[in-house]
Order: sequence, then C-alpha cells, then structure tokens
Amino acid sequence: MGWKEAAEPVLTRMPAVRRPEGHIPFKRKLVWTAGILVLYFFLTNISLLGSAEGATDIFGQFRSVLAGEQGSLMQVGIGPIVTASIVLQLLGGANLLGLDTDDPRDQVLYQGLQKLLVVVMTALTALPMVFAGGFLPAQQSLTLGGLEFGRTQVQTLMFLQVFAGGILILYMDEVVSKWGIGSGIGLFIIASVSQRLVAGFLSLDDGGFFYDWYRILTGQVEIGSIVAGDGLYTLLLQDGHIIALLTTLLIFGIVVYAESVRVEIPLSHARVKGARGRFPVKLIYASVLPMILVRALQANIQFMGQILNSQWAAMPGWLGDYSQGQPTGGFFYYFSPIYSPQDWMWWTGTVTQEAWQVLIRMSIDLTFMVVGGAIFAIFWVETTDMGPEATAKQIQNSGMQIPGFRQNVGVIEKVMERYIPQVTVIGGALVGLLAVWANMLGTIGGVTGTGLLLAVSITYKLYEEIAEEQMMEMHPMMREMFGGK
Repeated sequence: MGWKEAAEPVLTRMPAVRRPEGHIPFKRKLVWTAGILVLYFFLTNISLLGSAEGATDIFGQFRSVLAGEQGSLMQVGIGPIVTASIVLQLLGGANLLGLDTDDPRDQVLYQGLQKLLVVVMTALTALPMVFAGGFLPAQQSLTLGGLEFGRTQVQTLMFLQVFAGGILILYMDEVVSKWGIGSGIGLFIIASVSQRLVAGFLSLDDGGFFYDWYRILTGQVEIGSIVAGDGLYTLLLQDGHIIALLTTLLIFGIVVYAESVRVEIPLSHARVKGARGRFPVKLIYASVLPMILVRALQANIQFMGQILNSQWAAMPGWLGDYSQGQPTGGFFYYFSPIYSPQDWMWWTGTVTQEAWQVLIRMSIDLTFMVVGGAIFAIFWVETTDMGPEATAKQIQNSGMQIPGFRQNVGVIEKVMERYIPQVTVIGGALVGLLAVWANMLGTIGGVTGTGLLLAVSITYKLYEEIAEEQMMEMHPMMREMFGGK
C-alpha cells in the first residue's frame, strides 16, 4: 500500500468550502469578496484573550508580507499557508509525491494534503509563540465566567485562539477563491499593505509623512545645516521621508510598466475564419507571488533564530548574537533581510557592525532574493499550470493554433518553450532585485519593498480580473470561450 492509499481516507475528508454550482453573478462575487475583507479587518482588531503586555513581534518587518496583526486573532497571518506551499512545491519539484495534478483523484489528495500541512504548520507556529520565549506573554491568572484560570491554562487558551485564527484565514482564502474575485491571500496582502501605507501618510504620530512635514515647516524639528549634510540627511532619510516617497512612487510606476511589458504570441481559431487572438507572455510572467515564498522562507529562518536565542542561553556566536531581540552577528544576522537605510548605511553611525559585515549581509540578501525569486518563479509556473506543456494543452483545447504551425500540442509546446522559461527566470530575478532595492531605500509606512511590490502587482491583476468578469457578464459567449459555465 502506497502513501496515497494510506492517506486518502484522511485527506479526502478534510473540510472544504463547497464549490458553486453554475455561474456566479459578478455583483455576488463582489459581495463575497467585500464580506471576507471586512471580516479580515474585524479579526485583526480582536486582541487575544489572556495576553499580557511586553509582547515581541517575532515576524517584525515580515508583517506586511504575511498579512497578520501582532497580538490579534490573525497573529500568524498567511504564514502557515505559505510555508505549506513551500513544502509542497519542494516535494513536488523533486517528484517525491507522485501526484498527477491532471488526475481528479490526485487533485483532491493534493488539496487535502495542503490543508493538512497548513493545520500542522499553524500549530507548529503557534506553539513556540505562546509557550516559549515570551513572544506572546500570558497573564498569570484570568477570571472568565466565574472560573479561575492559571497561567498554563491561559497559555492554552491563547494557543487555541491563535490556532483558530490560522484555520479561519485558510477557509477565508478558500471562500474568496471559489465564490469571490482573485485569491484570499492576495486580498489580505493588499489589505495589510494598504493599511500600513495609509497610516504612513496620515498618522499623527512621529513617523507620519504629512505630520512630520508639518513639524518641519512649523520649526518643531531642527533640520540642521544643508551645507554640512545634516539637514540633507534629515530631509531625505529621516523626518522628511523624501527618499521613501520617491521609492514608493517609483515602485508603483515600475511594477505597472513591467506588467504591461509582454511578448504576444499570435493565435487563430482552427475552424472559425477570422477569429484571432494573442497569448501574452508578460515580463513578470509568474507574478510577484513567488516573492511571498522567498520572504516566508527568510521569516522562518529568523523565527528559528528567535526561538533558539530565547531557549539556548549559551548560543554560539557564529550562530547568532542578539541585542533587544534583533540579530547583531553570526549566521542569523547575515541571513536577515535589509529592512531600511538604517540597516546598511554604516557611515551614518546607526549601524554597529563593521562595513565588511554589512556588505556580506547585503550580498547574501541580494543573492537570496534574486536566485530565490527565479527558482520559486519556476516552481510557481510549473505547479499552477502556467508552464509550456500546460499552456499548449489549454490553447489546443480552446480550438486555437499558432498561424503558420501545425495544430499539434507538441508544436505549440516547442514555441512556448522559446519564451516562457526564459521570461519566468528573468521576471523572478527582476522582482527580487526590485524588492531588495526598495528595502534599502525605504518606503512610506515601512511596508517594505516586497510588501509594496506584492500590493501593486496583486491590485493590478485584481483590476484585470474584474475587467474580465465584467466582460464575460456583458457577453456570456466569452464565458464559454474561457471555460466557464
């Protein structure tokens, strides 16, 4: 008996959101999408019952990518879902699962296995957060409904809340994917980044763009001498946020432009004379979603370092030195991403490490993002049926062909192989490079370059999907062409 036969009774019984029967009107999809979005914001504002002050955000700057909120029911965000996807992609890439995604039975097993992994990852993420290291400190006692709970019981209650939040976000994502527009993961990332971006502009605390400029213009902030460089540094990188503003605007522009750069392969219908079309191979063919996988892998490495630091009193220096919960040396320092200009501008006095240490960290971060972006882009294309073979089958099944070539799947696949693999690698590496560059210069609201890239790209794709939905709503025949009902 193979693993599929042994696991099938469990994997096929994993709870799932029922698929809609027939076509869902566009307005109803909007209602489902908006409802899940409101529920997400509601859950991010529900604090964990029994939590005490002094919590440490173990994910730190990864929050904008993982779409969670520290100390709330959405504590783990989409982290477990992304980690499970990484595990499955690596196993699938090494062909260790033996699953054929074209087989309906194997599709059910794959989806069940993914959900099971998400459940396991949620538990493994929540356990150390609550029970180890003081990342989510619990109250010593709690009275609830006339019952007195001790510290261990309060911790158990907090664990159950974090675990329930992780499972909720899994099924919220499934609801959006089946009944709404786009994907839940993309929707939550847009919500998280947009919230931080708006706060970065409009916050009335220190760090808000407009508030800081109000303080500068009214003389509440000492700029310093522009000639000596102090004032220029203040305006560009500190209270003025000019570099952060320019970087934010440039990322918006570059991503929108990159989404429009494409190679268009002409298509014609084999039986309907005059029916022509084009298959676009975009520069960012795999989208920027593989960046979530790369950043999630980095987040898990830092997560492991935080746990080791909290539990291992005499951790070797080569492995990691920590100060105020942040790595300052060793392996975990060199593998920690660059978040802001203050992390690498050693000449400003904000960095305690030597210049050569900072340069090594920058090189590792750049290599990790560029190479990792290319590798995960390839995995993403192959596992989401966007590769040359799957694309050729889709074109063949739609009745289209490439003018001047025989109507054969193998011929279409060879044409697709000239473009898709190369564009996938180039696009993945380019997105990784942009993310590191944006992080190094800083962004408004501290949303990080990766978070901003994701938000802009996902919003652009969401706009395209809404336009497509509206077109199919107005012209039902288009729905049949796209394989809808």
